[in-house]
Amino acid sequence: MKKLILKLTQVAVVFFCFAGSAVFSQQTASINELTDIVVPNYHYDYVPDFTFEEVDARIQKMDLEMPFELNDRIFSFIQYFTVRNRDYVKMVLGRKEQYFPMYEETMRKQGMPTEIQYLSIIESGLDPKIKSRVGAMGLWQFMPATGRMYGMQISAAVDDRMDPEKSTEAAAKYLKALYKMFGNWEVALAAYNCGPGNVRKAIRRSGGKKTFWGIYNYLPKETRGYVPQFQAMLYVLNHLEEHNLHLEEPSYPLEYESINFDRALSFNKLEQFTGICAEDLEKLNPSIKRGLVPEANRSMAIRIPKTKAFFIKENLVWLSDSLGADPVPAMTISPLTASLRSEVQNGSRLAYKVKSGDVLGKIASKYGVTLTQLRDWNNLNGNLIKIGQTLVIYTGSQQGSGSSNSQPLAQNTGESPTPKTYTVKPGDSLWIISQKHALSIDQLKRLNNLNSTTIKPGQRLIIG
Repeated sequence: MKKLILKLTQVAVVFFCFAGSAVFSQQTASINELTDIVVPNYHYDYVPDFTFEEVDARIQKMDLEMPFELNDRIFSFIQYFTVRNRDYVKMVLGRKEQYFPMYEETMRKQGMPTEIQYLSIIESGLDPKIKSRVGAMGLWQFMPATGRMYGMQISAAVDDRMDPEKSTEAAAKYLKALYKMFGNWEVALAAYNCGPGNVRKAIRRSGGKKTFWGIYNYLPKETRGYVPQFQAMLYVLNHLEEHNLHLEEPSYPLEYESINFDRALSFNKLEQFTGICAEDLEKLNPSIKRGLVPEANRSMAIRIPKTKAFFIKENLVWLSDSLGADPVPAMTISPLTASLRSEVQNGSRLAYKVKSGDVLGKIASKYGVTLTQLRDWNNLNGNLIKIGQTLVIYTGSQQGSGSSNSQPLAQNTGESPTPKTYTVKPGDSLWIISQKHALSIDQLKRLNNLNSTTIKPGQRLIIG
């Protein structure tokens, strides 16, 4: 028995030292022999060991549009990303789904290899607002002069280098031009980093060689690491499982529609009138600085969460006029949130943190609210929620026609009950009126024999 205890202690010590090292050695035999005694959980902590030959074999099987031959320099960066800086890879994975679908679509439209999208990781870590010490900005790190050359506006109020779509399209066009110039993708990537002038200089100094590894020693130091890092990241993100890299909580882009208000505006003011979170507006429109659209940029389209686009488009004229009014009236209540205000005035606000096993319907039922209310309060496009997400819930809120304020049924006196009416005001729409009075648009149309949604100020509508 003492021997067994001693043996187990030795295994535990060996495993602790083994798992704590940056790179795993090949000393697995003794561990494997004792798997019937000790079975460690490697799910999060295990850093797989791998050889140059194993990595090379995986690369050979990759279906790539760009040439990729493994060497010691690339292999060292693969080790860096999969062993010493795994947290960086996990951070990138958390942001990847926000941009890669758009990247892939843009590259295909431009006739570019889709692998180019991985370059943005090396440039910015997928942060659209990151700025380098030399003034490069955005996901693709454009300098001001190059950005303007590809049609991006750069001013004190707007910087298109922070716009994911505009900067990606510009990057694709620029890289396409560099490839046409040098006829080699690795060299084109080098030119993207250090400029075509430095690449031409390196070609001359190398005696006319025209491959990246042929001119490698004549390139700036940063560029020598730039292309191998790109190739290493390309490999890593396509072999996550083999390196026990797991994505725990990805973030996804907000679905949106682009709407032109044709006027100067602030996101805070737009939030006041529509209930759209100003933070969401800033995320969707990162090129707009300080959340302000100046008069000079009044014609630019604003990205709006898709869940609110219908309301915006139905009331665009009224909203544009209201947004142009200065200052905003202190008592102004958002038409979108007017009905919610009446719902929650007698209730209380709470924050609910989503737990494992939760679904939106279950949460709504638990607190006696509707799915629609939950989605509106939290700007949700569907029923998808994530563990750890915080939801705003207004308890004790009135619910539609079943609320305590709903009209009692008329007694059967033989006389027709007097209908409840509403006089249309400037800026009203059927949607706004339906929200105010807990009716659907179809109900309003049926009650008033309407064939369309067109209404006029002063018109009297039956609402009950």
